Amino acid sequence: MRRLLLAVLITLLAVQSFAAEAPQTEDQKTLYAVGLIMARQLSVFNLTPAEFDMVKQGMTDGMSGAKPIVDVVAYQKKVQDLVTSRRKAQGDKLAAEAKDFIAKAAKEKGATTTKSGIVFLSLKEGKGTAPAASDKVKVQYRGTLVDGTEFDSSYKRGEPAEFALNSVIPCWTEGVQMIKPGGKARLVCPAETAYGERGAGPIPPNATLVFEVELVGVTK
Repeated sequence: MRRLLLAVLITLLAVQSFAAEAPQTEDQKTLYAVGLIMARQLSVFNLTPAEFDMVKQGMTDGMSGAKPIVDVVAYQKKVQDLVTSRRKAQGDKLAAEAKDFIAKAAKEKGATTTKSGIVFLSLKEGKGTAPAASDKVKVQYRGTLVDGTEFDSSYKRGEPAEFALNSVIPCWTEGVQMIKPGGKARLVCPAETAYGERGAGPIPPNATLVFEVELVGVTK
């Protein structure tokens, strides 16, 4: 599947006239979505325009059968090293920004800071009994980095997420227990209560995360 997506993206990059037009048909919109997916996969590199041009050159040469300028096998480790260094640089930048972000969030009217460092702000009060860590919950949520970059959203998927509260990151296990059914809150999760030094997928290492969480229901 990944190879198919890459091949489609390369084709799209090579056809400049198509790229200049807004997608009209369902096939065009689907292919446009493929481009968005591939762009997100490349986002880890935080490419400059000049670097992206170099990536496109490599993809075009690979698709056309032109003789490669470099040995792909020999450069596999360099590619992985680049991923690691770019992710670390992004994480370090976000970690520096997070200090001021967390301090500002903690000063907002109605905000409380837990012992673990989570900043909790109720956006809508719910009713009934808040869930326990052992409960299964159904939630709608949106997650962003401190710079506003959205990395996940159940709203965009069109359906709430459902999971055991003790099976997710510590920030969620603790924070969602502070929300009653029907309520909504914002959780500012320091890196140590989220994915820490390792990061996860589009989330870089040492990233503080911000979630808006709506508790739809609780299952004992």
